[in-house]
Amino acid sequence: MSDTNMRLNAPMGLLLNRDEQVDFLFEGQRYQGYAGDCIASALLANDRWLMSRSFKYHRPRGPLTMAGQDANTLVQLGGDPNALADRTPIAPNMQIEGQNYNGTLDKDRDAMLGHFGRFMPVGFYYRSFFKPMGVWDKWEGVIREKAGLGRLDLNFEPEYYDKKYLFTDVMVVGSGPAGLSAALKAADGGAQVLLVEEMPLVGGALAYNRFDIEGIEADRLRAELIAKVEAHDKITVMVDTVCNAWFTDNYLPLIQGKRLFKVRAKECIIASGAYEQHVVFRNNDLPGVVMCSAATRMMKLYAIKPGQSAVVLTGNDDGYLTALELNDHGVNVKAVVDMREGAAPMDLIDALSKRGITLHQGYTVYEALAEKGNKRVKAVDVRKITAKGEVGNASRVIDCDLLCMSAGYMPAYQLLCQAGAQLSYADDLAEFTLSKLPEHLHIAGSVNGIHQLDSVMADGQRAAQLALNNLNLSDELPGKVSCSVKPNFDWPIFSHPKGKDFVDFDEDLQAKDIVNATRLGYRDVQLVKRFSTVGMGPSQGRHSALPTARLVANSTDRTVTETGVTTARPPFAPEKLAHIAGRIFDPYRRTPMHHRHLELGAKMIPAGNWRRPAFYGDPNERDACIHAESVHVRNKVGLIDVSTLGGIELKGPDAAEFMNRIYTFAFLKQPVGKTRYAVYTNEHGVVIDDGVACRIAEDHFYVTATTSGVDRVYRDMTKWNAQWRLDVDILNVTSAYCAVNLAGPDARKVLETLVTDTDLSPEGFPFLAYGEADVAGIPARLLRVGFVGELGYEIHVPSRYGEALWDLLMDAGKAFDIKPFGVETQRLLRLEKGHVIVSQDTDGMSHPGELSMTWAVNRKKPFFVGCRSVDIVMAQPQTRKLVGFVLPAESKKPEEGHLVLEGDAITGNVTSCEYSPALKQIVGLAFAGINSSQPGDHIYIRVDGQLVEAEVVNLPFYDPDNLRQEM
Repeated sequence: MSDTNMRLNAPMGLLLNRDEQVDFLFEGQRYQGYAGDCIASALLANDRWLMSRSFKYHRPRGPLTMAGQDANTLVQLGGDPNALADRTPIAPNMQIEGQNYNGTLDKDRDAMLGHFGRFMPVGFYYRSFFKPMGVWDKWEGVIREKAGLGRLDLNFEPEYYDKKYLFTDVMVVGSGPAGLSAALKAADGGAQVLLVEEMPLVGGALAYNRFDIEGIEADRLRAELIAKVEAHDKITVMVDTVCNAWFTDNYLPLIQGKRLFKVRAKECIIASGAYEQHVVFRNNDLPGVVMCSAATRMMKLYAIKPGQSAVVLTGNDDGYLTALELNDHGVNVKAVVDMREGAAPMDLIDALSKRGITLHQGYTVYEALAEKGNKRVKAVDVRKITAKGEVGNASRVIDCDLLCMSAGYMPAYQLLCQAGAQLSYADDLAEFTLSKLPEHLHIAGSVNGIHQLDSVMADGQRAAQLALNNLNLSDELPGKVSCSVKPNFDWPIFSHPKGKDFVDFDEDLQAKDIVNATRLGYRDVQLVKRFSTVGMGPSQGRHSALPTARLVANSTDRTVTETGVTTARPPFAPEKLAHIAGRIFDPYRRTPMHHRHLELGAKMIPAGNWRRPAFYGDPNERDACIHAESVHVRNKVGLIDVSTLGGIELKGPDAAEFMNRIYTFAFLKQPVGKTRYAVYTNEHGVVIDDGVACRIAEDHFYVTATTSGVDRVYRDMTKWNAQWRLDVDILNVTSAYCAVNLAGPDARKVLETLVTDTDLSPEGFPFLAYGEADVAGIPARLLRVGFVGELGYEIHVPSRYGEALWDLLMDAGKAFDIKPFGVETQRLLRLEKGHVIVSQDTDGMSHPGELSMTWAVNRKKPFFVGCRSVDIVMAQPQTRKLVGFVLPAESKKPEEGHLVLEGDAITGNVTSCEYSPALKQIVGLAFAGINSSQPGDHIYIRVDGQLVEAEVVNLPFYDPDNLRQEM
């Protein structure tokens, strides 16, 4: 279909490229638009107003704001649901469908639900589906079938999303007259400025609103300001970019396309503007009933002639200017209906009179009349306002196919309230104000209650001056800015006895629904929101928050100031999980031996914030490489880089007492020159870390921690000692040391070729010994430990010697066929020994009893962190236990996270599982129900939809008498 009939001539259509036509499909029918059109504008140009159906009653819906501020235009793009038609650009051969209908969009069989509204009052679902017992099972299928809007594509292939950090002196949110003025003032003062605009072009309201009777001021001012911004080398502009939240210290996430920008701004100026508010009357949701700003957006941005004949309903002067704009572009404006009585300036009244436009002051639209099927407005019923929310009986019907409305403005307060600002309402002026802003956050323009154009620009400069002063780039005192324009009508709500007077278009909530919620006892606006779901739809209360607050206040004999509005929380606009996930952006750390691993063909993986070798060899042969490495360690000798282990030094007269309080084991009498296993529990008795404690001297300990847990352990240690005030120094030396583990039957033979000043014999350096030695000239700490279950030595040296140590050991081990092995191999070897990895084989509730670690808990000492909680949880009947299980080699192998079942009940999950080359069977660890936790019991694991029966066995699986690691 051609779109030429509804198009206006240039310069209308700021976003259009008329030289490039674009064909697309909507509901299977082909349409044409221009490059720069959004879906909604292209359809409107083809006189297609019905784009979607409402959530509850399946009522026809068309554009309301043309700015993505409502849910009326949600459409389906292939497998992508809930796209905003008034914000999504068209693309060649794009396939688009409406949403939420049964049958066809034009003939929705579920539209009959509107006739049963009396049987679906507010909150009916809370009160209807829980009795009699079991009735929910019958209703659930019906409700699931009808609930929701778009359709998900379960075969969707993930796309690439990215992240980037940005830093700036001043960030300005919003590029309207306030934002542009603020950006220029701050940049002229020497600040680096980032100007962020949600829409595709700069200018804000200057791009679509009319600010004077002649209609030339906005275009002139916008061109002047944009030229200055584009010429300024200190201003960076980002359009089509949503500032989606405010976090402490001006941490601001921006979403632009498929990229998330993480911005840190020294100063932030919010010039986000205000949302035009609708009038509540019967059928105010019909296609063709739009905000005044939506009509001007259609004309100025997309060159759309919004209708043939129009009525403008207003509670401010902006409605008059909208009527003039419509009239200038060939729309027959039948009437301007001003809810105010005698408040309009004479120059605006005269301008209407010169154009022959009828003016009704003190009147309102009481009902919009619809074409058959409610697909478009065809007339309005205009009546005299006789009292607050009441009208007279005399009716005047005016034919029109377009109704533009403006009840006033609500500040775009979301980001500011996320920052802790207080939103207040002056009942006598029907205006909101924002106060108590945090330091380094400023507001300007209509979000600050300033609506007159010259005052808006002055307010932007005022905010910029405050920012410059905070940056020490100026000390000039900003001037005060005031505004005499009062754009809000105090009660634009005219309830109709037949209903369908919508407060919230997203949720199909009518005025009576809000009132009835208060009558049911929900007097607090937050409870009204949760009971009725008002403001919980995609538009998040942008248009429903103010009328809801007014209705709640009126129904409970309070003021809007007393009721307030619902809490604004991040995100400001819907964001995809892909934006949050995106590309991993966290910087990673490398061990001193990193390049040696790459030279040896290591497959690198993340481990905490480090990069570690998973295994060495062909990445496509993972299992074979790991199995070969594990067999080599078991039979000969292997070398692994364990530099990522955390290291903490404790030194001072109270070092032993401190260790005794932090860890579950006893450390007061730990001999010098010995290591001891150290388990750390939190205040809840949950195991959150483990390591090895080495006693170097009476007053000196060196303790290791897990790769991902060391920072938390160090933080907790310093926190506890701030309370205990023990005489001990605590130092995180993770980066100061690197380490390797030399393991296997030939480990001693390799090390003896390099260490000549220490007796490494089983008698001279037994299992669990600690000592210091010279490794071919490198000062080293030696720990005789056996995490992998073989004769082994951890060798810790200053980080600068790491690569040299690796080279020395690899050269010395050539005679013994030494080979490197990776962290995945290490995990397999430790699994064969039944050693637990904290955070993999534990969770946020695992206490020592569940992990069979009671041997590592000293019950005689008076205190350790979490001791009381450990006593409490272990005294209670236990419900689960971490057990070892085995399966035949040919069985289906469970994966981490697979569920352990007892009948239909979930009793646990698999935490580790691998095929063991040493044992020729599958071995694993899993949480199991306490009744199935003894050796010889059987547990049932769901693997790919099937139950696999595994046998519970004693741990360790391999070398149960520990003969190999003690040799």
